[in-house]
Amino acid sequence: MSSSFRALVATQVDGKTQLDFQNLTTAQLPPGDVLIEVAYSSLNYKDGLCVTGKPGVMRSFPMVPGIDLAGKVVESSTDEFVPGDSVVLTGGGLAETHWGGYSKFARVKKDYLVNLPAGLSAKQAMAIGTAGFTAMQCVLALEKHGVVPGSKEVVVTGSAGGVGSVAVTILSKLGYRVVASTGRADTADYLRSLGAAEVIDRGIFTAEAKRPLDTERFAGAVDTVGGTTLAGVLRSISYRGAVACCGLAGGSNLPTTVLPFILRGISLLGIDSVRAPQPERAEVWSRLAADLPLEQLDAITTVHPLSDIVNMGSQILAGQVRGRAVVDVNA
Repeated sequence: MSSSFRALVATQVDGKTQLDFQNLTTAQLPPGDVLIEVAYSSLNYKDGLCVTGKPGVMRSFPMVPGIDLAGKVVESSTDEFVPGDSVVLTGGGLAETHWGGYSKFARVKKDYLVNLPAGLSAKQAMAIGTAGFTAMQCVLALEKHGVVPGSKEVVVTGSAGGVGSVAVTILSKLGYRVVASTGRADTADYLRSLGAAEVIDRGIFTAEAKRPLDTERFAGAVDTVGGTTLAGVLRSISYRGAVACCGLAGGSNLPTTVLPFILRGISLLGIDSVRAPQPERAEVWSRLAADLPLEQLDAITTVHPLSDIVNMGSQILAGQVRGRAVVDVNA
Protein backbone atom coordinates (compact mmCIF):
# COMPACT_ATOMS: atom_id res chain seq x y z
CA MET A 1 0.00 0.00 0.00
CA SER A 2 2.98 2.29 -0.41
CA SER A 3 1.98 3.53 -3.89
CA SER A 4 0.51 6.99 -4.03
CA PHE A 5 -3.10 7.92 -4.78
CA ARG A 6 -4.96 11.15 -5.46
CA ALA A 7 -6.95 13.08 -2.88
CA LEU A 8 -8.47 16.55 -2.66
CA VAL A 9 -6.83 18.31 0.29
CA ALA A 10 -7.92 21.55 1.94
CA THR A 11 -5.34 23.68 3.72
CA GLN A 12 -5.39 27.14 5.23
CA VAL A 13 -2.94 29.87 4.33
CA ASP A 14 -3.22 33.24 6.06
CA GLY A 15 -6.74 32.36 7.17
CA LYS A 16 -7.92 31.48 3.67
CA THR A 17 -8.86 27.96 2.62
CA GLN A 18 -7.10 26.51 -0.40
CA LEU A 19 -7.94 23.22 -2.14
CA ASP A 20 -5.51 21.21 -4.23
CA PHE A 21 -5.24 17.68 -5.55
CA GLN A 22 -2.33 15.94 -3.87
CA ASN A 23 -0.69 12.53 -4.14
CA LEU A 24 -0.77 10.76 -0.77
CA THR A 25 0.10 7.36 0.65
CA THR A 26 -1.93 5.38 3.17
CA ALA A 27 0.76 6.13 5.77
CA GLN A 28 -0.32 9.78 5.63
CA LEU A 29 -3.97 9.00 6.44
CA PRO A 30 -5.17 9.77 9.99
CA PRO A 31 -5.54 6.92 12.52
CA GLY A 32 -8.63 4.76 12.37
CA ASP A 33 -10.00 1.22 12.69
CA VAL A 34 -10.74 0.44 9.03
CA LEU A 35 -8.93 1.25 5.79
CA ILE A 36 -11.35 1.57 2.86
CA GLU A 37 -10.73 1.70 -0.86
CA VAL A 38 -13.28 4.32 -1.83
CA ALA A 39 -15.31 3.82 -4.99
CA TYR A 40 -17.72 6.75 -4.79
CA SER A 41 -18.56 9.75 -2.66
CA SER A 42 -21.39 12.24 -3.07
CA LEU A 43 -22.18 15.95 -3.24
CA ASN A 44 -24.24 17.51 -0.47
CA TYR A 45 -24.78 21.12 0.57
CA LYS A 46 -22.08 20.79 3.23
CA ASP A 47 -19.68 19.47 0.59
CA GLY A 48 -20.40 22.57 -1.46
CA LEU A 49 -19.37 24.72 1.49
CA CYS A 50 -16.16 22.73 1.90
CA VAL A 51 -14.97 22.68 -1.71
CA THR A 52 -15.67 26.38 -2.24
CA GLY A 53 -13.67 27.31 0.86
CA LYS A 54 -16.62 28.51 2.94
CA PRO A 55 -16.29 28.32 6.74
CA GLY A 56 -18.50 26.30 9.05
CA VAL A 57 -17.81 22.65 8.23
CA MET A 58 -14.09 21.81 8.28
CA ARG A 59 -12.77 22.28 11.81
CA SER A 60 -9.10 21.40 11.33
CA PHE A 61 -6.54 21.44 8.56
CA PRO A 62 -5.26 19.81 6.47
CA MET A 63 -8.59 18.16 5.67
CA VAL A 64 -9.90 15.91 2.91
CA PRO A 65 -13.51 16.97 2.15
CA GLY A 66 -16.36 14.61 1.31
CA ILE A 67 -18.89 13.84 4.05
CA ASP A 68 -19.87 10.48 2.51
CA LEU A 69 -18.07 7.45 1.12
CA ALA A 70 -18.73 3.93 -0.07
CA GLY A 71 -16.24 1.22 -0.98
CA LYS A 72 -14.56 -1.97 0.18
CA VAL A 73 -12.59 -2.75 3.32
CA VAL A 74 -8.87 -3.25 2.67
CA GLU A 75 -7.54 -3.53 6.23
CA SER A 76 -9.30 -3.70 9.60
CA SER A 77 -8.35 -3.85 13.26
CA THR A 78 -11.89 -4.84 14.33
CA ASP A 79 -13.84 -8.06 13.90
CA GLU A 80 -16.95 -6.08 12.91
CA PHE A 81 -15.53 -5.39 9.45
CA VAL A 82 -13.20 -7.61 7.44
CA PRO A 83 -11.32 -7.14 4.16
CA GLY A 84 -13.68 -7.44 1.22
CA ASP A 85 -16.74 -6.07 3.05
CA SER A 86 -18.75 -3.50 1.13
CA VAL A 87 -19.35 -0.58 3.49
CA VAL A 88 -20.91 2.88 3.60
CA LEU A 89 -20.29 5.83 5.86
CA THR A 90 -22.28 9.07 5.89
CA GLY A 91 -21.47 11.94 8.21
CA GLY A 92 -19.81 10.72 11.38
CA GLY A 93 -17.41 13.65 11.38
CA LEU A 94 -16.07 13.11 7.86
CA ALA A 95 -14.77 16.39 6.40
CA GLU A 96 -15.35 18.04 9.78
CA THR A 97 -12.92 16.44 12.23
CA HIS A 98 -11.81 13.44 10.18
CA TRP A 99 -10.59 13.12 6.60
CA GLY A 100 -13.44 12.39 4.22
CA GLY A 101 -14.33 10.65 1.00
CA TYR A 102 -12.76 12.75 -1.75
CA SER A 103 -9.84 10.35 -1.86
CA LYS A 104 -9.14 6.89 -3.27
CA PHE A 105 -8.42 5.57 0.24
CA ALA A 106 -9.81 6.56 3.62
CA ARG A 107 -9.05 5.29 7.11
CA VAL A 108 -12.05 5.70 9.42
CA LYS A 109 -13.29 4.84 12.89
CA LYS A 110 -15.72 1.93 13.12
CA ASP A 111 -18.37 3.79 15.16
CA TYR A 112 -20.42 5.12 12.24
CA LEU A 113 -19.52 2.55 9.59
CA VAL A 114 -22.27 0.26 8.26
CA ASN A 115 -22.18 -2.79 5.99
CA LEU A 116 -23.82 -1.99 2.68
CA PRO A 117 -27.27 -3.64 2.56
CA ALA A 118 -27.76 -6.41 0.01
CA GLY A 119 -29.17 -5.10 -3.24
CA LEU A 120 -27.49 -1.70 -3.06
CA SER A 121 -24.37 -0.91 -5.08
CA ALA A 122 -21.71 1.54 -3.89
CA LYS A 123 -22.90 4.03 -6.51
CA GLN A 124 -26.51 3.74 -5.35
CA ALA A 125 -25.40 4.12 -1.73
CA MET A 126 -23.77 7.40 -2.64
CA ALA A 127 -26.77 8.45 -4.70
CA ILE A 128 -28.54 8.10 -1.37
CA GLY A 129 -25.68 9.58 0.67
CA THR A 130 -26.25 11.92 3.59
CA ALA A 131 -29.18 13.50 1.78
CA GLY A 132 -31.09 10.25 1.36
CA PHE A 133 -30.06 9.02 4.79
CA THR A 134 -31.45 12.22 6.30
CA ALA A 135 -34.64 11.94 4.26
CA MET A 136 -35.30 8.46 5.63
CA GLN A 137 -34.55 9.65 9.16
CA CYS A 138 -37.26 12.26 8.65
CA VAL A 139 -39.74 9.66 7.40
CA LEU A 140 -39.02 7.39 10.36
CA ALA A 141 -39.45 10.29 12.78
CA LEU A 142 -42.86 11.15 11.29
CA GLU A 143 -43.92 7.50 11.40
CA LYS A 144 -42.93 7.15 15.04
CA HIS A 145 -44.91 10.31 15.83
CA GLY A 146 -48.05 8.82 14.27
CA VAL A 147 -48.04 10.59 10.90
CA VAL A 148 -49.13 7.73 8.65
CA PRO A 149 -50.46 7.31 5.11
CA GLY A 150 -54.17 7.99 4.83
CA SER A 151 -54.09 11.03 7.12
CA LYS A 152 -53.88 14.56 5.77
CA GLU A 153 -51.24 15.64 3.28
CA VAL A 154 -47.53 15.76 4.01
CA VAL A 155 -45.47 18.65 2.65
CA VAL A 156 -41.79 18.55 1.71
CA THR A 157 -39.95 21.86 1.46
CA GLY A 158 -36.89 22.38 -0.71
CA SER A 159 -38.31 19.40 -2.55
CA ALA A 160 -36.11 19.56 -5.66
CA GLY A 161 -32.90 19.30 -3.63
CA GLY A 162 -31.16 16.13 -2.53
CA VAL A 163 -33.00 15.53 0.75
CA GLY A 164 -36.29 16.78 -0.66
CA SER A 165 -36.16 14.62 -3.79
CA VAL A 166 -35.55 11.43 -1.83
CA ALA A 167 -38.17 12.36 0.79
CA VAL A 168 -40.80 12.93 -1.90
CA THR A 169 -39.92 9.60 -3.52
CA ILE A 170 -40.05 7.58 -0.29
CA LEU A 171 -43.20 9.18 1.10
CA SER A 172 -45.03 8.73 -2.19
CA LYS A 173 -43.99 5.10 -2.42
CA LEU A 174 -45.26 4.50 1.13
CA GLY A 175 -48.69 5.87 0.23
CA TYR A 176 -48.63 9.42 1.58
CA ARG A 177 -50.21 12.24 -0.43
CA VAL A 178 -47.17 14.45 -0.88
CA VAL A 179 -47.20 18.17 -1.57
CA ALA A 180 -43.85 19.43 -2.89
CA SER A 181 -42.86 23.00 -2.05
CA THR A 182 -40.20 24.61 -4.26
CA GLY A 183 -38.91 27.96 -5.42
CA ARG A 184 -38.06 26.53 -8.84
CA ALA A 185 -41.15 26.39 -11.04
CA ASP A 186 -39.23 24.53 -13.74
CA THR A 187 -38.93 21.47 -11.46
CA ALA A 188 -42.69 20.82 -11.26
CA ASP A 189 -42.70 17.99 -13.81
CA TYR A 190 -39.63 16.46 -12.17
CA LEU A 191 -41.31 16.49 -8.75
CA ARG A 192 -44.49 14.94 -10.11
CA SER A 193 -42.37 12.20 -11.67
CA LEU A 194 -41.12 11.40 -8.16
CA GLY A 195 -44.69 11.00 -6.94
CA ALA A 196 -45.70 14.46 -5.72
CA ALA A 197 -49.47 14.86 -5.92
CA GLU A 198 -49.20 18.64 -5.97
CA VAL A 199 -46.43 21.20 -6.41
CA ILE A 200 -46.72 24.57 -4.66
CA ASP A 201 -44.61 27.70 -4.65
CA ARG A 202 -42.53 28.25 -1.52
CA GLY A 203 -43.93 31.79 -1.39
CA ILE A 204 -47.01 30.32 0.29
CA PHE A 205 -44.86 29.77 3.36
CA THR A 206 -42.45 32.71 3.10
CA ALA A 207 -45.12 35.41 2.67
CA GLU A 208 -45.59 37.71 5.65
CA ALA A 209 -47.92 36.06 8.14
CA LYS A 210 -51.34 37.67 8.54
CA ARG A 211 -52.10 35.60 11.62
CA PRO A 212 -50.15 33.24 13.90
CA LEU A 213 -52.06 30.15 12.71
CA ASP A 214 -53.28 29.18 9.24
CA THR A 215 -55.74 26.51 8.12
CA GLU A 216 -54.84 23.02 9.36
CA ARG A 217 -53.76 21.48 6.05
CA PHE A 218 -50.84 19.13 6.65
CA ALA A 219 -50.51 16.14 8.97
CA GLY A 220 -46.74 16.44 8.80
CA ALA A 221 -43.80 17.92 6.99
CA VAL A 222 -40.20 17.32 6.04
CA ASP A 223 -38.50 20.71 6.17
CA THR A 224 -35.08 21.08 4.57
CA VAL A 225 -35.09 24.88 4.47
CA GLY A 226 -35.61 26.43 7.91
CA GLY A 227 -36.09 30.16 8.43
CA THR A 228 -39.34 31.78 7.31
CA THR A 229 -40.27 28.68 5.32
CA LEU A 230 -40.28 26.52 8.44
CA ALA A 231 -42.25 29.21 10.30
CA GLY A 232 -44.88 29.16 7.55
CA VAL A 233 -45.06 25.37 7.60
CA LEU A 234 -45.58 25.32 11.36
CA ARG A 235 -48.63 27.58 10.99
CA SER A 236 -50.24 25.05 8.61
CA ILE A 237 -49.73 21.81 10.56
CA SER A 238 -52.84 20.05 11.86
CA TYR A 239 -53.60 19.23 15.48
CA ARG A 240 -51.03 16.84 16.95
CA GLY A 241 -49.07 16.82 13.70
CA ALA A 242 -45.29 16.98 13.37
CA VAL A 243 -42.49 18.56 11.36
CA ALA A 244 -39.15 16.81 10.84
CA CYS A 245 -36.60 19.62 10.57
CA CYS A 246 -33.21 18.91 9.00
CA GLY A 247 -31.92 21.95 7.10
CA LEU A 248 -31.17 25.66 7.12
CA ALA A 249 -30.71 26.64 3.48
CA GLY A 250 -33.23 29.42 4.12
CA GLY A 251 -31.64 30.60 7.35
CA SER A 252 -31.10 29.48 10.94
CA ASN A 253 -33.49 31.95 12.57
CA LEU A 254 -37.04 30.78 13.25
CA PRO A 255 -39.47 33.74 13.30
CA THR A 256 -42.54 32.08 14.81
CA THR A 257 -44.71 32.03 17.91
CA VAL A 258 -45.40 29.33 20.47
CA LEU A 259 -49.04 29.10 19.35
CA PRO A 260 -48.66 26.14 16.96
CA PHE A 261 -47.14 24.20 19.84
CA ILE A 262 -49.48 25.14 22.70
CA LEU A 263 -52.77 25.41 20.78
CA ARG A 264 -52.36 22.57 18.29
CA GLY A 265 -49.90 20.41 20.20
CA ILE A 266 -47.65 19.95 17.20
CA SER A 267 -44.10 18.63 17.50
CA LEU A 268 -40.91 19.93 15.92
CA LEU A 269 -38.64 16.93 15.44
CA GLY A 270 -34.95 17.73 15.10
CA ILE A 271 -33.05 15.46 12.71
CA ASP A 272 -29.27 15.03 12.99
CA SER A 273 -27.55 12.66 10.60
CA VAL A 274 -23.94 13.32 11.59
CA ARG A 275 -23.81 11.62 14.99
CA ALA A 276 -26.65 9.14 14.59
CA PRO A 277 -25.62 5.96 16.50
CA GLN A 278 -24.84 2.72 14.68
CA PRO A 279 -28.13 0.89 15.52
CA GLU A 280 -30.12 3.79 14.06
CA ARG A 281 -27.89 3.84 10.99
CA ALA A 282 -28.51 0.15 10.41
CA GLU A 283 -32.27 0.69 10.67
CA VAL A 284 -32.17 3.65 8.28
CA TRP A 285 -30.13 1.78 5.66
CA SER A 286 -32.37 -1.27 5.97
CA ARG A 287 -35.45 0.86 5.33
CA LEU A 288 -33.76 2.64 2.44
CA ALA A 289 -33.00 -0.69 0.79
CA ALA A 290 -36.63 -1.75 1.26
CA ASP A 291 -38.59 1.46 0.62
CA LEU A 292 -36.64 3.58 -1.84
CA PRO A 293 -37.49 2.65 -5.45
CA LEU A 294 -34.05 2.16 -6.99
CA GLU A 295 -35.26 2.83 -10.53
CA GLN A 296 -36.39 6.29 -9.42
CA LEU A 297 -33.16 6.80 -7.49
CA ASP A 298 -31.17 5.98 -10.62
CA ALA A 299 -33.32 8.38 -12.64
CA ILE A 300 -32.51 11.36 -10.39
CA THR A 301 -28.78 10.53 -10.11
CA THR A 302 -25.92 12.04 -12.07
CA VAL A 303 -22.28 10.96 -11.77
CA HIS A 304 -19.47 13.52 -11.82
CA PRO A 305 -15.68 13.18 -11.74
CA LEU A 306 -13.83 14.30 -8.65
CA SER A 307 -11.87 16.65 -10.91
CA ASP A 308 -15.09 18.70 -11.38
CA ILE A 309 -16.02 18.90 -7.71
CA VAL A 310 -15.26 22.60 -7.13
CA ASN A 311 -17.52 23.58 -10.02
CA MET A 312 -20.26 21.28 -8.72
CA GLY A 313 -19.86 22.73 -5.24
CA SER A 314 -20.60 26.22 -6.55
CA GLN A 315 -23.67 24.90 -8.35
CA ILE A 316 -25.18 23.21 -5.30
CA LEU A 317 -24.74 26.36 -3.20
CA ALA A 318 -26.53 28.32 -5.91
CA GLY A 319 -29.44 25.87 -5.86
CA GLN A 320 -28.66 24.64 -9.38
CA VAL A 321 -28.27 20.93 -8.59
CA ARG A 322 -31.41 18.83 -8.96
CA GLY A 323 -31.67 15.36 -7.45
CA ARG A 324 -28.54 13.52 -6.36
CA ALA A 325 -24.94 13.97 -7.53
CA VAL A 326 -22.53 11.06 -7.11
CA VAL A 327 -18.76 11.70 -7.18
CA ASP A 328 -16.47 9.19 -8.87
CA VAL A 329 -13.30 9.60 -6.81
CA ASN A 330 -11.25 7.76 -9.43
CA ALA A 331 -12.11 10.17 -12.25
